[in-house]
Amino acid sequence: MARRALTGAAIVSGGASGLGAATAEALIAEGVAVLLADVNDEVGTATAERLGTLASFRRTDVTDPDDVQVAVNEAAALHADGLRYSVACAGIGVVGRILSKRGPHDPGTFRKTIEVNLIGTFHLLLAAAQAMVENEPIDGERGMHVGTASVAAYDGQIGQVAYSASKGGIVGMTLPAARDLAQHGIRVNAIAPGIFDTPMVGGLPDAARESLAQAMPFPQRLGLPEEYAQLVVDLAQNGYINAETIRLDAAVRLAPR
Repeated sequence: MARRALTGAAIVSGGASGLGAATAEALIAEGVAVLLADVNDEVGTATAERLGTLASFRRTDVTDPDDVQVAVNEAAALHADGLRYSVACAGIGVVGRILSKRGPHDPGTFRKTIEVNLIGTFHLLLAAAQAMVENEPIDGERGMHVGTASVAAYDGQIGQVAYSASKGGIVGMTLPAARDLAQHGIRVNAIAPGIFDTPMVGGLPDAARESLAQAMPFPQRLGLPEEYAQLVVDLAQNGYINAETIRLDAAVRLAPR
């Protein structure tokens, strides 16, 4: 069976850099018009200009459902076939033990992590689904959403209580969301990346990056954003994959610390 051709528009939250920018580039290579939704105006504008005429940028705060709705509406208007793909890459990472010498974990930091990573993903899913349901079905399908979880959802390390909780929520949301939207011809999947060479890791010293790479069973290197993006395209092209969270991690299982 031939891989299906992609059409329509996409919205990628966190699309200014890292996994989001790579995903936008991969979708554009397939002929999809992509709106980059991100809080970083300068980087987002520059990325959209680099990616060409099929890319556009809108400053979007994923914790604000009205802001996300406006961005989704703009994305849907980019192509006559409507919004077909939404990818939630916006996220933050924090480190903090429940109890430490510096004091107890800050509840505000925990809440903010959940708001951006988990609730922000839900805001995009909800707004995108409302746009996708208006699409004419193609092979019975109206659209697809991809959430970004993490191996920390399964192997959360010391100090990752907030981050792991937020990513575990994305894993837990994927199956019921897919079941909710099945009657509308909308698929919902998630990707759980391991340790990827993104701006979040890019600030580490070379020795630390090498140590992380050596922890990978095979291949012994950090993941590339392009590999995450390729999997998003694969999910879009394979209409039978639904309600799955796929680990993309070189077989790593994180140690406690």
